[in-house]
Amino acid sequence: MPFEPPRTLSPSKVAAFGACALSFRFTAVERLPEAATPWTLKGTLVHTALERLVWDHPPGERSSATALAEVDRAVDELRANGAFDELGLDPGAHAAFVDDARRLVANARRLEDPDMLDVVGVELLLEATIGGVRVRGILDRLDRAEDGSLVVVDYKTGRAPAPAFERARLAGVHLYALLCEVVLGERPSEVRLLHLREPTVIVSRPTEPVLRAHERRTRAVWDAVNRACRTGDFRPRPSGLCGSCQFRTYCPAHGGDPSLAAVALGSRRAEAGAA
Repeated sequence: MPFEPPRTLSPSKVAAFGACALSFRFTAVERLPEAATPWTLKGTLVHTALERLVWDHPPGERSSATALAEVDRAVDELRANGAFDELGLDPGAHAAFVDDARRLVANARRLEDPDMLDVVGVELLLEATIGGVRVRGILDRLDRAEDGSLVVVDYKTGRAPAPAFERARLAGVHLYALLCEVVLGERPSEVRLLHLREPTVIVSRPTEPVLRAHERRTRAVWDAVNRACRTGDFRPRPSGLCGSCQFRTYCPAHGGDPSLAAVALGSRRAEAGAA
């Protein structure tokens, strides 16, 4: 059965297709609803607090106390809009969740001094055609370095990868660098992954050969996505990630039927809207 391909690719979608084409079909092609998880909600919370710290407060006012106040502000907002309801955390688990978010935000100060940052933008949406592919990405943060060059910064709340997998993790921020080059007319001098849990920083310089390689890879992924949409052949790729996949029930690698996912999850979405 053919599918309508997505209008754009993003760095996360490029990575998702490589990780598991079937999961990509569920999320990016059929756009099935995904349940909230503690990991995704914590990522949202931490990103919001750090972005507000450097965007809403001028240098000299980005203290540890201000950072933690922004965590509490984000928690209150997420609680008010019902984001915590789906997780079903008891009071103890909720407190542990918030405490861990505070630790992650505090760890950011061990990686950089927020008062020394020259921030150009946060949650910056960029979209452009790269290698014939419409690419869309949201940068966590874009800075000016002391020499005036641009620096792309991406916050990570999960575990830092082993050295052998660092290159794969940098693919996304290199694609952000390509977007900056096309949209802003300026190639960033660095891309940085701030892994807050350890904490550690992974830094790379997006050279011309590196960016052109990522441009070719993006084109290849786009061609593969369109081919899969034409043929309906989105093959699962079993891995250690299967245990946390929300679509495992519908995966043929685990005895499921992919055609049932849209019916079941679409029905749940309709029921949620009616409620």
